[in-house]
Amino acid sequence: MQISHLIKSASQQLESISDSPRLDAEVLLAHSLQKNRTYLATWSDKDLIQAEINAFNDLLKRRQQGEPIAHITGTREFWSLDLIVSKDTLIPRPETELMVEQILEKYPQSENINLLDLGTGSGAIAIAIASERPDWNITATDQSAAALEIARQNAERHAIKNIQFFAGNWFEALENHHQAKKQFDIIASNPPYIPSADPHLSQGDVRFEPTSALASGSDGLDAIRLICQQATQYMKDDALLIIEHGFDQKTQMLNIFSHSNYKDIQQITDLTGNPRLCLGIKH
Repeated sequence: MQISHLIKSASQQLESISDSPRLDAEVLLAHSLQKNRTYLATWSDKDLIQAEINAFNDLLKRRQQGEPIAHITGTREFWSLDLIVSKDTLIPRPETELMVEQILEKYPQSENINLLDLGTGSGAIAIAIASERPDWNITATDQSAAALEIARQNAERHAIKNIQFFAGNWFEALENHHQAKKQFDIIASNPPYIPSADPHLSQGDVRFEPTSALASGSDGLDAIRLICQQATQYMKDDALLIIEHGFDQKTQMLNIFSHSNYKDIQQITDLTGNPRLCLGIKH
């Protein structure tokens, strides 16, 4: 069967479970053949042998059962970086790149900045920023030892030298490693923010991701409340706190930041027009 015909057939089979069936089919076939997607377009009329077709169909079946593409291939692109992901980490989302953009925009030429990435997961935020600001001192924490190991591998994969990784739940990670308080210029986090009873947790790709990285209490905001309340102990004067949140949590986020006494609060929307980030300065 030709590459073009195989992609067309696979795309049709994925239409019911994917928002991007053709892209999924191309990514899986490229991964299976150990080529890139440009190769598929260039050699679209190439005939594949049965062994190649069988190997691809094995991956296709996994996708049809709902397994995320990133778990099948073992990687996900974020900020043009190819990151390793696993069942122990949240799959980096494109909308989280907005946080990286905001931080780089607000600190364009700054040196000797200390940044904390709370709940780093695969290390996406910390590594993206480290790749752009190699002179910054970055600390990344996660309660999951397995996730931290993936983050360390990703840093090594991209020759990142300016990140320290600490295990522990939120700020406990710093306490566990005797880190000084009031040391950070920026604290960034993409914490869990989905309500624990949300039916989406049992649907689609997220079924395969760690619930601890997705859900946080009855309204989804338990972790965010804790971070906002405790962060100021670890922030320098006029330091920035920036948190990603759900599209329907704008009002609650403003209340949490206000009650935690942050000033100059900003709320940023993503490319789809949904509220995505809340920022505040230590008072």
